Order: sequence, then C-alpha cells, then structure tokens
Amino acid sequence: MSPRFVVVGPPGAGKTTVSELLAKRLNLAFRDVDADIVETAGKPISDIFTDDGEPVFRAMEEEAVAKALEEHDGVLALGGGAILSQKTRERLKDHTVVFLNVGMAEGVRRTGLSSARPLLSGVNPRATFKALLDARLPLYREVATIEVLTDALDPEQVTEAVIKGATE
Repeated sequence: MSPRFVVVGPPGAGKTTVSELLAKRLNLAFRDVDADIVETAGKPISDIFTDDGEPVFRAMEEEAVAKALEEHDGVLALGGGAILSQKTRERLKDHTVVFLNVGMAEGVRRTGLSSARPLLSGVNPRATFKALLDARLPLYREVATIEVLTDALDPEQVTEAVIKGATE
C-alpha cells in the first residue's frame, strides 16, 4: 500500500485543506499525520512541544509518518517539519510528494502567527517564520515531485494545480 499523494509544506501553505479537497475530488481517503500524533499522544501538538520537547515530538512524527506511508493509500498530509528527518525524506523517495510552497508574507498572514503553532510562538515570530522557510525550502524541494506556489491561489485552484501537475 502506498499513498497516491503525500502533501508537504510550511505552516500556512494549506496542506490539510488542499489534501482534504484533493482526496474528495479523486474519491480517495484522507489522512493527516498530525492528527495521528495527537490521537496517539492524547494531547495537542503544542502540549507535546511544551511538556516533552521538540525532540520527543520529532521522534513521534518520524514514527507516525513511517506507519502512515505503509498503511494509507489515499492523500496523506504531513506536518510542516516532517521533512527535517533524513529517514522521512528517504522514505518519501518512492512517493508522489506535493510541495505546497508559500511565501513569507502570505504564510505569516495565513497563520496569524498562531500560538497553536509552537514553532511560531516567541519573541519575534516573523523572524522565526523566515528562518523556518529558509532552512526547510531545500528539504521540501529535495522530496517534491510536484511544487505549487499557493500565494495567489485559493484552495480549489491549488487542488487543480496539483491534479494538473500529476498528469504532466
């Protein structure tokens, strides 16, 4: 079993929204690795970061991604930082990976620098978001087979671009 699409991207790119639309449009099942982690841990991701720390969360995330890649055959949405794991990037090599790219200004606007996003909370969330994008962009591109810049598109248009990219 293997997902038809694995969707990655930074916070605010629209991974969950687009993944759900893509699954519905193609009559596929949808699965979100972040939701899997919350279910397994029995608490929100922000609490995992606060209570247990980022390394514990990343280990849980790596395991959850591996499991989902083996079990799911629809559209799979990964958390924004899942690609930080070398093992996860290796596991993604044989999959159709959709990178939903978002620029800094649009990403900041969409996330609202939400405290529900633990890596964006802090003294200077804009600088944190920029650093996050700078560090992760090469990793997203390393795993991507399809890239869609989402800044000027609504979720339906992004979904169309993904479908078009998959058929080219």
